[in-house]
Amino acid sequence: MSYKTHDTAIVDEGAEIGDDTRIWHWVHISGGAKIGKSCSFGQNVFVGNDVVIGNNVKIQNNVSVYDNVTLEDDVFCGPSMVFTNVYNPRSAVTRKDEYRNTLVKKGATIGANATIVCGVVIGNYAFIAAGAVINKDVPDYALMAGVPARQIGWMSEFGERLDLPLSGDAESSCVNTGVVYRLKDGSVSKKK
Repeated sequence: MSYKTHDTAIVDEGAEIGDDTRIWHWVHISGGAKIGKSCSFGQNVFVGNDVVIGNNVKIQNNVSVYDNVTLEDDVFCGPSMVFTNVYNPRSAVTRKDEYRNTLVKKGATIGANATIVCGVVIGNYAFIAAGAVINKDVPDYALMAGVPARQIGWMSEFGERLDLPLSGDAESSCVNTGVVYRLKDGSVSKKK
């Protein structure tokens, strides 16, 4: 085994788990899950069968990653944040054939106790504030907060707020790295 598991963890047969991944107390990884290398799963995490997780993903305590969720490389999931996979659940109505895909792109951060309603795409390096409820797609580098969440700013890849308006054309640099970001036509990208 090239990954580490705590004695209380359950890893079902068939799960694909990359090198140097750490699986802590009372975690359950389902047999169909595909997990990259150097990931970390905190206490009481559940990972479903139809889940793809990239490299260097950090999932904090009490998070369930249900079927039809894909997390790209370097995603951070804060403690007790929530993914869903059925848009309109009812106990008496079976809707397993109605699961909606959720994609969290490279480098995105999801804060503690945030809720991600199924069927959305969270852009590269987006930052979801603690307690936010995401019910629509999130642009790359967007800072989202509130219930339902709305965009309140832009974030650098380092995780610092950029001094950019929500719209228009402008530039700002990350205070830690000096990397310059450009806002143009409602989108942010690193300046080349």
